[in-house]
Amino acid sequence: MQSLSLESTGNSEKLESSSPTDLEILSQSLGSAPQEDSENASLVPPVPETVEGTGLVASLVQQLILKMLYSRGDMLGRDLSEALGLKFSLIEGIIEHFKQQHLIQAKKSLGMGNSTVLFALTESGRNHARECMESNQYAGPAPVPLDQYTHIVRRQRRAEGWLTPEALQDAYRRMVVTPRILSRIGPAVSSGNSFLIYGQPGNGKTFLAEALMNVDDSCVYVPHALDCQGTVVQVFDPLYHQPVEDSEEQSVFSTGPQYDRRWIKCRRPFIVTGGELTLDMLDLNYNATSKIYDAPYQLKANNGIYLIDDFGRQQCTPAEVLNRWIVPMERRVDYLKFHSGGKITVPFEAFLIFSTNLNPEQLGDEAFLRRIQYKMLMRSPDEHEFATIFRRFCESRNLAHYDGLIARFIDKHYRKARRPFRRCHPRDILSHAIDLIHFERLPFELTDDLVDRAFESCFLEESGD
Repeated sequence: MQSLSLESTGNSEKLESSSPTDLEILSQSLGSAPQEDSENASLVPPVPETVEGTGLVASLVQQLILKMLYSRGDMLGRDLSEALGLKFSLIEGIIEHFKQQHLIQAKKSLGMGNSTVLFALTESGRNHARECMESNQYAGPAPVPLDQYTHIVRRQRRAEGWLTPEALQDAYRRMVVTPRILSRIGPAVSSGNSFLIYGQPGNGKTFLAEALMNVDDSCVYVPHALDCQGTVVQVFDPLYHQPVEDSEEQSVFSTGPQYDRRWIKCRRPFIVTGGELTLDMLDLNYNATSKIYDAPYQLKANNGIYLIDDFGRQQCTPAEVLNRWIVPMERRVDYLKFHSGGKITVPFEAFLIFSTNLNPEQLGDEAFLRRIQYKMLMRSPDEHEFATIFRRFCESRNLAHYDGLIARFIDKHYRKARRPFRRCHPRDILSHAIDLIHFERLPFELTDDLVDRAFESCFLEESGD
């Protein structure tokens, strides 16, 4: 007599468990060096104590103060310094100079020093601020000079041997992957070089890449903006950069900022673009109204991962994309153009991942593909992997099923029909089955009839005409 049950997790873990040979493969591929501490003091942007320490010319800081008060209105001294990302002692002399020039006035004080004084622009100050706005309308935290940015980005690059087999296995604990796949992914991720994942659609290439977000929970520092030859380039983007609260700064024993506040402490970025990508998006984007630039994707992805999904289906050809990145991928530097024609050199420390359903031969010739350091074919799952994925999805949804149901389903719809397995099929079919259960108010359990009906709604049928 058949029993209705939820499969235990013990059997579903068989595929991920590694024999000594498999672990040996992983260990040889990745090494076993401990992960470097991203909080190391040498990686933290130091707090500048003087205007010279910021690396910026004094006139730029002066303009920022005027534009900040012009755009935000009256501000306490401490609020102004926090908005600029600079210590109040650093800008106090500039404010005193502006007061003498009758550009700034002190409206009232809380009686605790100049940092608690409410400052406002005079009419003359407002006129000067409007003149500053003509060069650009940037009124955010003080930018970071390009040379300081380059230094910090290079230091934040992951050390050799940072990735361990255990950390990689943990990142993929929710995905059915074989030790052989892990041994192919590991060296590519550990090296930080470019990586091409190709294969049939529905086999989890994108999911495989996105799971890498869980490999490393260390933090990096991302600047609000860069000062490039007097031009402002915005880097921090809340869509892609996730700020991290600093517990030390929240402590009552904190003596002040622990790092330069022109930077934001974030998780390592993970950026994905697909068919919408154009070559223009890989260069500086000029805003004619604000007269400031927005950084391209690869610059925002520095010290993180940049996934180009559906590679080959962009609005530009694969050859154009690879041509654009031949030098950056080999030399780890990128060249970005201003709309006026000038160029700047920036660090290129993003781990590039290309994911495609196309045959690699359709992407470019051997010379192009050679620039991509690592390649991996994401093969279709075998019957055992497919059944494991099926069971795992049932367990994740607490969906009970009869003994032997999976074997009968595979035999009827795959083995006899000679249909190829795809990793996405169990999720799609079982999601349809759950929709049927909800719609028809059926018991929350999987039956042969239900899974057959769900299968029919997932795949095209041959026309009878």
